[in-house]
Amino acid sequence: MNLHLQDKVILISGGAKGIGGAISRGLIEEGAIPVIIDPSEKEGKELVELAVGKALHLPWRLFSAEDCEKAVLEAVRAFGRIDGVVNNAGANDGVGLEKGSPEVFAQSIANNLHHYYSLVHFALPELKKSQGAIVNISSKTAVTGQGGTSGYVAAKGAQLALTREWAVELLPYHIRVNAILPAEVYTPMYESWIQTFPNPEEKLAEINHRIPLGKRMTTPEEIASMAIFLLSNRASHITGQHLYVDGGYTHLDRAL
Repeated sequence: MNLHLQDKVILISGGAKGIGGAISRGLIEEGAIPVIIDPSEKEGKELVELAVGKALHLPWRLFSAEDCEKAVLEAVRAFGRIDGVVNNAGANDGVGLEKGSPEVFAQSIANNLHHYYSLVHFALPELKKSQGAIVNISSKTAVTGQGGTSGYVAAKGAQLALTREWAVELLPYHIRVNAILPAEVYTPMYESWIQTFPNPEEKLAEINHRIPLGKRMTTPEEIASMAIFLLSNRASHITGQHLYVDGGYTHLDRAL
């Protein structure tokens, strides 16, 4: 299926590794131009080389609204347009209710949520011109809870709410907005978390056994395939949706 993404310019926060890296690679394969906003210099450089220069790596984190505005300006300066935004950067930082504080809770939400709003806000004039698309990477924890991670889950829930809110607000401009909710995806960040357990291999096997479809984790490439489809005109009448790419983990009986 031709997704008609040739030379489309897509901003991707956290676009060098894990799910974001898989999205960047998939876009390059489709002939699109990823703008990779990620401090990982080695991985970012490799992606630009893979794209034979038809990509841009911005090696910084989106800590402030000014960082987001600068990323948008750099993308427009380099390529003259923006056709889509993938909000992906974030981290499950373990800021809980019992083991946390109002101050670190507020910071966790800021780190995981504010740049989602700011990046789209500054990209919006270009998205109006291109009638582009927005994909928010959320998490199944927003609907199931996880325990011990109030800040992250609050941000992920807000991302789902903003997906619906923006889908409504942007209807007049034919800008589509959707969210993807991964569950268990084996990324470098996930690998680091698994290694915190006394027996990482046993813990990994236990988690895999709970996933109904195939007793395996979702790959970053499987999340990327959905994101890239949603960015394309092949998804031209899909907006305001929360899409689960998780092997049935969230909704099917894990005793299967």
